[in-house]
Amino acid sequence: MPPASAPPNRSQRWIATLRRLVTSWWFRQSPSRQDRLATLGPLISVLLFLAAIISAFWYLRNEEIERETESVKRDTEIAQQQIRLRLIENQEQLVRIAREVVTRQIDAHEFSAQAQAFARERPELTHVTWLSARRERRSSVGAAGFQADGLMSADGSDPSMPMPNQSNPPAVAFEAAKERRQPVYSAPFPDTNGTIVFQLHIPLIDRGGFAGVLIAEYTVEALLRYYVPSEVATRHSIAVLDVPRDQVVASTVTPMPGQMLRRAALLHDVPLAPALNGLVLRGQGWRTSIGLINNALFWLVLALAGMTVWMLLGTWRHMRRRTQIQNALTLETNFRRAMENSMLTGMRAMDMDTRITYVNPAFCAMTGFLETDLVGRTPPYPFWPSDRREDNARALQQELQGRSPSGGVEVKIQRKDGSQFDARVYVSPLVDTKGKQTGWMTSMTNITEAKRVRDQLSASHERFTTVLEGLDAAVSVLSVNPPELLFANRSYRLWFGADPAGHALLAGGQLVGTTSRRGLTDSSDEVDDYSGLPAEALTDVGSDPREVYVESLAMWFDVRARYLQWTDGRLAQMLIATDITMRRHAEAQAALQAEKAQVTSRLMTMGEMASSVAHELNQPLTAITNYCNGMVSRVRNDSIDKEALMAALTKTAKQAERAGQIIHRIRNFVKRSEPQRQPAHAADIVEDAVELAGIELRRRNVAIHTYVAQRLPQLMVDPILIEQVLMNLLKNAAEAIDNASLPTSRRHIELRIVPKHSAELGGHIEFSVTDMGPGLPDEVLARMYEAFFSTKADGLGIGLGLCRSIVESHQGRIKAENLYNGSLVVGCRFAFTIPVTITSEQLPQESAPDASGSAQRTEPTAP
Repeated sequence: MPPASAPPNRSQRWIATLRRLVTSWWFRQSPSRQDRLATLGPLISVLLFLAAIISAFWYLRNEEIERETESVKRDTEIAQQQIRLRLIENQEQLVRIAREVVTRQIDAHEFSAQAQAFARERPELTHVTWLSARRERRSSVGAAGFQADGLMSADGSDPSMPMPNQSNPPAVAFEAAKERRQPVYSAPFPDTNGTIVFQLHIPLIDRGGFAGVLIAEYTVEALLRYYVPSEVATRHSIAVLDVPRDQVVASTVTPMPGQMLRRAALLHDVPLAPALNGLVLRGQGWRTSIGLINNALFWLVLALAGMTVWMLLGTWRHMRRRTQIQNALTLETNFRRAMENSMLTGMRAMDMDTRITYVNPAFCAMTGFLETDLVGRTPPYPFWPSDRREDNARALQQELQGRSPSGGVEVKIQRKDGSQFDARVYVSPLVDTKGKQTGWMTSMTNITEAKRVRDQLSASHERFTTVLEGLDAAVSVLSVNPPELLFANRSYRLWFGADPAGHALLAGGQLVGTTSRRGLTDSSDEVDDYSGLPAEALTDVGSDPREVYVESLAMWFDVRARYLQWTDGRLAQMLIATDITMRRHAEAQAALQAEKAQVTSRLMTMGEMASSVAHELNQPLTAITNYCNGMVSRVRNDSIDKEALMAALTKTAKQAERAGQIIHRIRNFVKRSEPQRQPAHAADIVEDAVELAGIELRRRNVAIHTYVAQRLPQLMVDPILIEQVLMNLLKNAAEAIDNASLPTSRRHIELRIVPKHSAELGGHIEFSVTDMGPGLPDEVLARMYEAFFSTKADGLGIGLGLCRSIVESHQGRIKAENLYNGSLVVGCRFAFTIPVTITSEQLPQESAPDASGSAQRTEPTAP
C-alpha cells in the first residue's frame, strides 16, 4: 500500500519540472528579446482584458435583447389575458341578463336596474342597450349607470345604432347575431364623440325565434386603461391596432403634441381575444443597449474606474438620503390620505368663487353623491333641500363673511335619495403655504343622532327629576366651594326649606368650604377637608351611612353622603337622608325588652340556684358560728392565749369574706344595668362564671374541666353578658347530665377557651362547652333558638335565644352540635365566638396544657 503523501509529492514534482522548463527557456533568450517580451506582456494583458470586455458586452447585449423580447411577449400576453377574462366575464353576465329577458323574468324597468348595476361597475362600457328584433330601443343605460334616453336614437345620427340596410359595423354585427344566434363582436368604429369603440351583440332567442339583441359597447381606450396591469404599462407600451386600417386605435403611451413615437425595435402582436374583430394587441419594447463600437463606456472604463467607484459611493449616500426622504414623504402622504379617508367628518374645499374643489369620502357617504357629482359645482349645491336653498345660501354668505357663530351653523342636508338629516357646519379660510387665502374649508358633522340623544336625555332628566321629587327621602346636592345648594327634592324642601344649613346639619358639620356661619360650630374636625382635592379622586370614594338626630324636627335620619362632580365641573357633596324615626323607636323598644329579658333570665338562673346558693352560704356561716362559740367557751374557761385567739379570729374573718364574695358576685350578676363594653380578659370572665356555676354543678354532682389558652388577646365585651352566656350553657349541660342519671364516668363538662383564625370569620376567640350527656334531638337542634321554645316542663324558652342575641350583638356566632361515636350520640357541644385581632404567636399549639396553670381542673364537691 503506497504512503498517503505520494500524490502531493507527484504534483510538486510536476510543478518543479514546469518551473525548470520555463526558467531554462527564459534564460536561453537574449536580453533584447527578454525586453520585448516584458513590454509585450502588459499589452497582451490589456488586449485580453479588452477582448474579455468586448465579449462580455456582446454577450450581455444579446442576453438583454432576448430578455427584453421575452418580457415584451410575456407582458403582451398578460394584457391579452386580462382583457380576455374581462370580456368573457361581461359576456357571461350579459348572456344571463338576456336569458332573464327572454324568459320574461324581468321587464324593461327591471332590466334598467340590472343594467345600471352592471354598467356602474364596468368603466370600459359606454352604454348597455336592449333592442327589439325591429331595432326598436327598449331600454338604454349609460356608462355612469343612469338611464340614457338620448343613446341609440333611431333617427340615424348615432353611429352606434345598427340601422337597417346599412353596412356599418353595428348593423353587420346585428345581422350576424341574428343569423348565427350567438354573441358577436362588431368591428371597431368611431362613435359620436370620435372615440373608437366596438360592440358585443347578445341575441335574444324566444322559443326559437329572434327577439332582439342586448348591445354592450366597449371603448378600446378604457379597456387598455383599466385592464392592462400598471406594472405592465410601466415596463412596456401596449397599443391596440386596427389591422384593416393599419392605424393605432389606443395606446398606453401618449406622444407629445406634434411628435411621433419612435418605432419600437421589439414588437409582439396578439389578437384581442375573444373579440377577433380585426383588433390586435401590440406590445412594444425598445433596446436599451447600443453597438459596442459606439459605446464610450468601453473606451473610458479603465480611466473612469476609480472615479466611478468614488461617484458610486457618493451616489449611494445621496440615494440613501433621497430614499429616506421619499419614504418619509410617502408615509406622510399615506397618513394624510388615510386620515382623510377614515374621518367621519365630511370635509369640503371651495375656491374663492365658492366652487367645490374637493370632497372627502365621508362627505360623499353623508350626502350620497359621488365626487364627480360635487366637484366643480357652485351654489345652489345638489345637497341643499329645495325648500331651504335661500336659507342655506344666506348662511353660507354669513360664514364666508366671518359672521358665523363659533359653534357652527345647524343646517338641513338632503341626500341623493331625497332623505334629509341635520348637520353642523364649520367654515374656515383655506390658506396656502405663502399665507394667501385660496378658498374655504368646510367641515360637516351629522348631528341627527346627537339631537335625538339630547332630546332623550332631556326627557330622561324630566323623568329622573320626577322620581327624585316623589321620594320620601331627602336628596340634596351642595357645592364644595362656594357652598351653594345645587339641588333639593320635595322632601328636603318640606323638612328644611331651601336653606343649605339643613344639608350641613345632616352632614354632621358646618357648611362645606366655609367657616362658622348660621350659628354652626367652627370646630376644625367638622370642616370639610376635601375642598382642595381633585374631584376625580373624591368621586370614587363613598362614605359609610350615618344616623343623625335632628332636634328641631324630633326625627332620626339615615344619611348617606357621596362626593360627585357636578355638571359644570364643580366638586359637590350629595346627601340622601331617609326618615328612620319609627325604626329607631322600634329598636329602642326592642333593646328595652331585650334588657328586661336578660335581667329576667339572670333572676331565673339565680332562682333555680337559690337552694344551692343557700347551701353554699351555710358552710361559711356555720364555720363562723363554730369559731365564735369555741372562742367564747375558751375565753370563759380562760384557756386560750393571744396567738390562738388571733388565729381563730383570722379564720372567722376569712369565712365572712368568703360569704361576702358570694353575695357580691350574685348581686353583680343579677342587678339591672346598661350593656357596657369594656376591655376584659377571657380568663377573668371564665373564673367568675365557673365560680358561680360551681354551686349548681356541685349540687348536681357534675365535675368541670376548664382550659384557657395562654397569651389570649384582650376582649372588648360586656363581661356580665358573656358571663351570663357561659352560666346558661354550663347550667344546661349540668341539667342534661343530671336528668339523664348518667354514671359518674360521664358526669363531667369541659370548658375550653382558645384563639382561632379562619377565612370566613377571621381572628376570634372560641368558647366551647362540651358535655357527655345524651345530646339533642334533630328537631330540638333546628328550633332551639326560637322564642318561647323549651324542652323543660317549667322553662320559658328565652335562655338560648337570649344567648344568641348577646353573642351576635358582639359580632360573634353560636352553634351547637352532637358528638358521635359511630352512629351513637356520646355528648353535645355548644360553642360561640368573639372576634378579636390574633397574631401568629397567639394561635394555639396542639399540645397538652403546661404546668403553669393555663389549664385548670375542678373536681365535683359532694352536696
